Amino acid sequence: MAGLLVFIPGENFRRAAVISGAVLVGIASLVALAQSVTSQAVFYSVPVDAIGILIFIGDILISGYIIFVSLKARQYLVTGITVIQLILLCAVEYLALADHAHIPELFSDQLSGIMAAIIGVIGGLICVYALGYMREYHTEHPERPDTRPQFFGIMFLFLSAMFGVVFSNNLLWLFFFWEITTLCSFLLIRYPETDEAIKNAFRALLFNLVGGACIPVAFLFIFLTGGSELIGLHELVSAGPGLALIPAGLIAVAGLAKSAQFPFSSWLVGAMVAPTPVSALLHSSTMVKAGVYIIARFAPVFEGQIVGILIALIGGITFLAASAIAISQSNAKKVLAYSTIANLGLIVACCGVGTTEALWAAILLIVFHAIAKSLLFLSVGTVEHQIHSRDIEDMTGLVTRMPRITMMILIGIAGMFLAPFGMLISKWASLHAFVESVPPYGILLVIIIAYGSGITAFFWAKWMGKLIAVGEPEQKDETHIPKSEKNILYILSALTIGVCFGFPIISWHLIEPWLLTMYKSVTELISLSNIEIMFMMLFLVLIMPFSLARFTQSARRVPRYLCGIPESQTTVFMGSCGINREITLSNYYLDRIFGEERLSRISVGIGIFLIVLLLNILIIGGGL
Repeated sequence: MAGLLVFIPGENFRRAAVISGAVLVGIASLVALAQSVTSQAVFYSVPVDAIGILIFIGDILISGYIIFVSLKARQYLVTGITVIQLILLCAVEYLALADHAHIPELFSDQLSGIMAAIIGVIGGLICVYALGYMREYHTEHPERPDTRPQFFGIMFLFLSAMFGVVFSNNLLWLFFFWEITTLCSFLLIRYPETDEAIKNAFRALLFNLVGGACIPVAFLFIFLTGGSELIGLHELVSAGPGLALIPAGLIAVAGLAKSAQFPFSSWLVGAMVAPTPVSALLHSSTMVKAGVYIIARFAPVFEGQIVGILIALIGGITFLAASAIAISQSNAKKVLAYSTIANLGLIVACCGVGTTEALWAAILLIVFHAIAKSLLFLSVGTVEHQIHSRDIEDMTGLVTRMPRITMMILIGIAGMFLAPFGMLISKWASLHAFVESVPPYGILLVIIIAYGSGITAFFWAKWMGKLIAVGEPEQKDETHIPKSEKNILYILSALTIGVCFGFPIISWHLIEPWLLTMYKSVTELISLSNIEIMFMMLFLVLIMPFSLARFTQSARRVPRYLCGIPESQTTVFMGSCGINREITLSNYYLDRIFGEERLSRISVGIGIFLIVLLLNILIIGGGL
């Protein structure tokens, strides 16, 4: 499908192909999810040995392309890291040929099914949304050559690579698909072809290559110490911490870079220059989810280990710092970017702790975050095209201009931090898990998450307040929004609410059975009484929009009391000394306390220290 889309020039044919492809991908992913409910892990072996050679050739071609474009752009650091990575891969391939153990190349279990559903359903919806968005994008940017065929081809290639990541058991295969996601993100981020976009695309490439270089090192360690039979993901995790801890820790460093944890976070913030569908895809169903997915796979190995504690601390610091930085941002996409980094930090912290309850919370966070964040990104993209701004200050009173879109943004924001939506449920579970984890680090994580959650509520509530602030009566302006965009937003809004009702089913039939296979015993993770309370709260929350709608229909507007002599406009009054003054409504951003540059510098420093400490422990422990 990705290759086909590149060669479809006509918009109508491309539209049909994208919608058909999205439907097929969504159905296939739901089938995979349904099969994972009814069966345990299923392994598949590819009978043709030449496939492994083709995978290696693909690695060489990807590295060759990156070397070419980096040399052309004089990004010599990217070139150097790619060359080092390629040399390591050649050494791994040589050892693989000398010590060749047959392991299943592919597998599917409950976690793969959950991830496949996120990739296929959310990713497919984003691709359909992009049809209308990219048409408007090129109308507003006529200076940019229209390369939508290549754009949609890369989008579907991105989804295909993500499927490869979550279904690969052979780590050599997983690394190949991993590198494709890195390449696709580079191509999509630089799509605007501005100097800023190209710079940020190479930054994303650099950081992900730095992290990705740890994976071939992990492969070398496996071949030199454990044998080629441990090159299987399932086999490596099953071997336990004694054999798996060092390679798992090295692969986790790559996951930290991919999931934009400090000190790697700036690449994801820079990716906001890309068109909104790219941002939504990176944040919800691809790229960053690959990072937390691979760390979650190794979570049982990290339980009770100093390596796991360091990974959890990196995630916790990222959650706290990114949440704090989000307070100082008025750019809506930047708020969403730092919110994503923060929530990924919480997921990483849960995976580093590695207990059953922490991992249960991490998987639910992945699910809830993917849906709510895709809804928010796409809604902001729609608003940006209508008001030609992504500044939250320009969204004051948006509820009177774009009531339906505003309602969907409010649903997305509520899904991120309000009770009883899923993100809050997962945070509650993570706090409970941290309390019972390794002391004193567990208490430290509890403090970090408690303060981070309070900060999170602050910046989300600020945004909600701007949306529902009512000023002068304004004409509704939702008629020019493409129908395809609105339909996708309706679907994502329904999914955001629906998954809150359905999360017990997800837990009972998918997450808990998978945890049982990994840990052999699972205690009750959430009681039935708590579920009943959450459902009652959810019904009360759902009643609120209808009551507000009824209230606004019968509401009587009265002029503001301005403590002065009102002028012709209701927002202007005559103050002291006969000076006309206009009232304004603006948020606090507290730049002096939560400034991006200041906090980023501190957080990156802490992140570098923890990463270096983690690598030193791995090197000393493995004799590397």
